[in-house]
Amino acid sequence: MTPGGRSLLVRDLAQVATPAGATVPLRGADLSEVDVIEDAYILCEDGQITAFGRMRELAADGDPDEFDGRGLCAVPGLVDCHTHACFAGDRVDEFELRAAGASYEELHAAGGGILATVRATRAAGEEGLAEALRQHRDWMLGFGTTTFEAKSGYGLDRETELASLRAIRDAGGVPTWLGAHAVPPEFEDADAYLEFALFEVLPQTARLAEAADVFVEEGAFDAGQARRYLEACRAAGLTLRLHGDQFTEQGAVPLAIELGARSVDHLEATGDRGVRALAASDVVGVLLPASALFLDRPMPPARALVDAGAAIALATDFNPGSAFCESLPLVCSLAATQLHLSPREALCACTVNAAHVLGRAELGRVAPGHRADLVLLDAPDWRYLAYHLGGELVAAVIKDGEVAWRR
Repeated sequence: MTPGGRSLLVRDLAQVATPAGATVPLRGADLSEVDVIEDAYILCEDGQITAFGRMRELAADGDPDEFDGRGLCAVPGLVDCHTHACFAGDRVDEFELRAAGASYEELHAAGGGILATVRATRAAGEEGLAEALRQHRDWMLGFGTTTFEAKSGYGLDRETELASLRAIRDAGGVPTWLGAHAVPPEFEDADAYLEFALFEVLPQTARLAEAADVFVEEGAFDAGQARRYLEACRAAGLTLRLHGDQFTEQGAVPLAIELGARSVDHLEATGDRGVRALAASDVVGVLLPASALFLDRPMPPARALVDAGAAIALATDFNPGSAFCESLPLVCSLAATQLHLSPREALCACTVNAAHVLGRAELGRVAPGHRADLVLLDAPDWRYLAYHLGGELVAAVIKDGEVAWRR
């Protein structure tokens, strides 16, 4: 039974599409294996999928609530494994300046960029920040995201970082402490800030966050500083993740592999050596094509990574400065048109592989025993997920076996 005391039968679906197999993460040829069932149903009980198949095989017991899926296609609930959705304010003025030719690095050096959002987020207060995050979560839900990760990192002081992580947790997100995002203006340099973050903030954030993240880049944190931060976070029980190779290669990929990080994210600047190293490792490369597009940067080498055998995931990088985008369907379109992935690879990358990055084995597939999180697409073919660029594609979202959003 669902938490509300009823079961749910989604019936007469045009198609159900789900990543095939049972292994995680998917890589190589397995990343393009998708099972498609025509004229299908999905039965949900107690927040889980208990059965699915062709309508002619349906044998539902009891009296479940029914959802008419005629003309719709179902895919697993989308999983956004890299967002910065916990922020206040916007950077629309900065966007206009960048459109006129200012670079991301120039804006950051002038006090814009991340630090502009730090000022707005600190000023919002805990309730204002929680309200903003709830709004952003609801935006993502309307595009089919049933599970989202969100990072702190726009506070960079103790109280705002803790407030950010509480807001993410309370909104149902997966909280990541991005304590090493930038150096706030009250500290002389990165080393002085890390001393504060690790001794004054980490002991409390480790009780709220599931993972720790660091921005390894010129003007942020170098590999040595990132190592210090990540090793301390690992000792505190946090899963490790890295922002790496967004603008330049600074050693993030070998560091991620050495420390056994769950993922290294961005990779726009990753060269052949980094591709080969990731392919030989268990580290997932999380690709963020909306960010590359938004900043007019080179796209990450997705095709080379997949062909080499690396595990990849897709995410939005939803944030106010470099990827003001909450739509995973749009990311799937960019994956197909800019990263040269197939629609099948894109689906697997933002469902089962993204769920693996978050340590959520119960997500990402339409299969008995998996959580009953589904996206119903108003389309005759599930591949419209990538094909319909920026369209109103999502008809309804089911989370934990209940209709959570409906157009």
